[in-house]
Amino acid sequence: MVENEVFRIAVRKFGPFESAMQKIWDSYCLYSGCRLKVELVPLDLHELHESTLVNEGLKNGDWDIAHLNTDWLYEGYVNGALENLVPYIDQYPPAKYPNGWSPSLLASQQFGEQVVGLPFHDGPECLIYRKDLFEDPLEQERYLAKYGRVLAVPQTWDDFKQIAQFFNRPEQNLFGSVFACYPDGHNTVFDFCLQLWSRGGTLVDGTGKIKVNTAQAIEALRFYKEMLNDRNAVHPGSVDFDSVRAGAAFARGEVAMMINWFGFASVCEVDQASAVKGKVEVSLLPAAPGCRAASLNVYWLYTIGSGSKHKAMAYDFIRFAVNEANDKLLTMEGGIGCRISTWKDQEVNQVVPYYHKLEQLHESAQTLPQKSNWASIASLIDEMVLTTLNTGKSVAEIVSEAQYRIELIDK
Repeated sequence: MVENEVFRIAVRKFGPFESAMQKIWDSYCLYSGCRLKVELVPLDLHELHESTLVNEGLKNGDWDIAHLNTDWLYEGYVNGALENLVPYIDQYPPAKYPNGWSPSLLASQQFGEQVVGLPFHDGPECLIYRKDLFEDPLEQERYLAKYGRVLAVPQTWDDFKQIAQFFNRPEQNLFGSVFACYPDGHNTVFDFCLQLWSRGGTLVDGTGKIKVNTAQAIEALRFYKEMLNDRNAVHPGSVDFDSVRAGAAFARGEVAMMINWFGFASVCEVDQASAVKGKVEVSLLPAAPGCRAASLNVYWLYTIGSGSKHKAMAYDFIRFAVNEANDKLLTMEGGIGCRISTWKDQEVNQVVPYYHKLEQLHESAQTLPQKSNWASIASLIDEMVLTTLNTGKSVAEIVSEAQYRIELIDK
């Protein structure tokens, strides 16, 4: 191994990920004696997918390790971009593998006898809200006087909308809710799926094909449009926000409640700049009357490029990175550790009092379909949602057109 060689890691761009990765790498070098120079390159979602998979960076050796989310794993697997970790795991397993993790965090990376990643960051979608606002006696009194109902955590989407309108106070720089509508093939797709599932709908039909032309999908999109276009309920930055920026607005104290990843609740407790430390709580998502709450489990993994020249060292590093201490370190930086030991850790739950709720959230969490061209299908769903939000076309017509275009590529 030549000392001036560079070891390259594609990192999901997010402050807590970047700081944790630097600390883990530094401690790995002390532990192992590794003297390779490292490039930890933070990339946004679109850049990350394009650089690692579309432009074959993992396959051709541009990247030794990459953070990939479960949406992209099947694409990476069928295209031969990801190293099979089974031979390494068999010889030198991570600590307490596999029982140290929930089965829900080990399934998506397994294809037949192959395993193509180890869990990095988790945190299903949930309702995140300002408990200080909900528990304020004056707010409760005002809400009761205005609506004749007790102010409580919303159980239905109609409750959610009404509470968002109640707390929307732009003159105080406080908005009832915030959404992530940045068109990257992810944020609005996730929102659509949650709206669909919480109305009893499904994304996949009995033959495994994507089905968006359903009554529940139309109902989901109509509500989403109504909600997002309500200037008396939603943060005006939503149109340009991805999930990270939406979470940052919440942490600045600008939002009463949001649907977002669990990690954005956690970061409110550990980020020194947070304006809402100690004021946050999480719960299950609202649902249509008579339907079950839904959640989405999309998690991030460490993957090794099939073209890496440093595969043995890459595995040694990610094995080190997923140990109990580093899983907890990631959590304390503001990410979400994946080990059961972290979820139940006493210190973690003192800092983030709702951390133990991860197990409950996983019980209602669904996953997206594994398709080699999921990114292309997701782009069409993204376009369907954005067309709904930004045009006057009927939702039924938009959904019908989207279904036609999806069927052309969903083979």
